[in-house]
Amino acid sequence: MGRDEAMRARRIVLAQRPVGLPRDDDFAMETVDLPSLADGEVAVESLYLSVDPYMRNRMGPPTGPGPAQALGSPVAGGVIGRVVESRSEAWTVGDVVLGSYGWQTAAVLPEGAVRTADTHGLPLTTALGVLGSTGVTGYFGMRDVGRPGPGDTVVVSAAAGAVGLVASQVARILGARVIGVAGTEAKCAYLTHEARLAAAVDYHRTDFADALAAQCPERVNVYFDNVGGPVSRAVLGQIAMRARLVVCGQIAKYNGEPPEGDETPIPTLLLHHGASMQGFMVMHYADRAAEARAQLAEWIHQGQLRYAETVVNGFDQTVDAFRSLFTGANLGKLLVHVGDQADHSRA
Repeated sequence: MGRDEAMRARRIVLAQRPVGLPRDDDFAMETVDLPSLADGEVAVESLYLSVDPYMRNRMGPPTGPGPAQALGSPVAGGVIGRVVESRSEAWTVGDVVLGSYGWQTAAVLPEGAVRTADTHGLPLTTALGVLGSTGVTGYFGMRDVGRPGPGDTVVVSAAAGAVGLVASQVARILGARVIGVAGTEAKCAYLTHEARLAAAVDYHRTDFADALAAQCPERVNVYFDNVGGPVSRAVLGQIAMRARLVVCGQIAKYNGEPPEGDETPIPTLLLHHGASMQGFMVMHYADRAAEARAQLAEWIHQGQLRYAETVVNGFDQTVDAFRSLFTGANLGKLLVHVGDQADHSRA
């Protein structure tokens, strides 16, 4: 299938490396003409974009283990899209696919750069959320790294976020007593009433450390850390002997250096408690992602696991939506709705 005139796309590129919370001038909006398709390529229009905390980490200087976001290129991230033109035997017009081409309204891609959005009968948006990289992260981070079981007390920070909501419920399903940490009383209520955690504590409370300790009379066996900073200091003060500390994210530090004195003397803490600490990334489990998606979908269909999504409408709202991650505005997975979702509510 060809086209009579150039297909255009809007994209948001990283204009400069942010200092602190990203500002509007750290990004630039561009409109580009997409090239004609070569054999083996497809044109995809975006339906939903993913916005995630890890993106901020990659916007800084290229010093970490993951690839740094290149200046002048579209911010990289997951996308649900629809094929609108194809010169590929693998894809036909109308196919709904997953890609990683980032904050763009459309793109021309090699046929191998997209895959089927298999959501096991759940709504299409779950392909970027509970059945996407965030859900897979929560699943393996808790099940394989945290390894909770009956009788364990588990604390999950950012428990109402995309990863934390999955991780905390996986621990509950595996028999642990789970305490979630979140940033509002409404989120805490969701965690106890909908996600069925044993308790939830608002970290904005002036007596947060005492309130957390009251919920952990036998101390903390597993801590799933998404945030770092003062929240983690309070939790680490409650760890049990031979506790397991799972380092998934450090969102409190992504926008700049922590205040002086923010760091906990981790080696001494581990030594005194005979504890272990392990970091991980979802890429370490890429060859098992299908396993996680299938199990998570089964638990959802059985009513054992709940998921939440916050959807922001409009491509122009992408940067604002991204910033809102750092103020805790979202419940569950945060997505930007770009295109018409009519007739595509299920994959």
